[in-house]
Amino acid sequence: MRWRVENIDFSRIDVQRAAANEDLMLLLCAASFVESGSDLYSHTLIDFFDGDDDFCAWLRDDWEAEELQHGRALKAYVGAVWPDFDWDASFAGFFAEYSRTCSREQLEKTRARELVARCVIETGTSSLYRTIGQCADEPVLAQIAERIHADEVHHYKIFYQAFKRYNQSERLGRYAVFRALLRRSLEIRNEDEEIAMRHVLAARYPGRVGDPQFSARRIERVSRMVMDSLPIDMSVKMMIKPLDLPARVQRGLLAATGWAVRPLSRFLFSR
Repeated sequence: MRWRVENIDFSRIDVQRAAANEDLMLLLCAASFVESGSDLYSHTLIDFFDGDDDFCAWLRDDWEAEELQHGRALKAYVGAVWPDFDWDASFAGFFAEYSRTCSREQLEKTRARELVARCVIETGTSSLYRTIGQCADEPVLAQIAERIHADEVHHYKIFYQAFKRYNQSERLGRYAVFRALLRRSLEIRNEDEEIAMRHVLAARYPGRVGDPQFSARRIERVSRMVMDSLPIDMSVKMMIKPLDLPARVQRGLLAATGWAVRPLSRFLFSR
């Protein structure tokens, strides 16, 4: 791993400054839940790519380990800023529900198509942590977000190279790749964040449990915060890269960013 959570000095957190941004803290806590449950999804992918020993070893030894470290870093940060928040109990409720959604049936029908979907997801997560870094006015969080963002970009590159390798035999045309990109980008507002945010809100505001309008308003505020700072050019370039388009066409798509970016503004860290 390129960094270790043990080397982050959480005692340097400006707790008052961090706590003042409640919406960002809600987002961080929800992200910590999804990241901390990522081993479920890695096991599903390892099963899907059974026989590709090198890739499965990377999924198990690198990708899963780094995703879980992201969860530990975010959990530690939340614990420092919200010491009264019962993270473990809230995560347990989240995990019991979330684990039922991590099944092989969620994956694409072929390996190349699933790797296209992986590129979409890593685009979303890398965009999310770049956004968190831009929204953070607390130095320790900015440091954590920068390191996680770098990891997610690295993961994107590995999945993209694997896609190119598998597509040598599957020979998906641009239309098939585009359909996989579009399908996954439209589905990126999957259950993951909705489940996580619901459990975070229930623990943070126990008096508002059972108030769906309150939850919807808070989630909408978090989504709007993300959209206002989303790195659009970076997101679109990563999203369309599997299409292998000529440079002129890429420039045209970069100018028409709405189709690629709007779904990323909400539910960015689905797995």
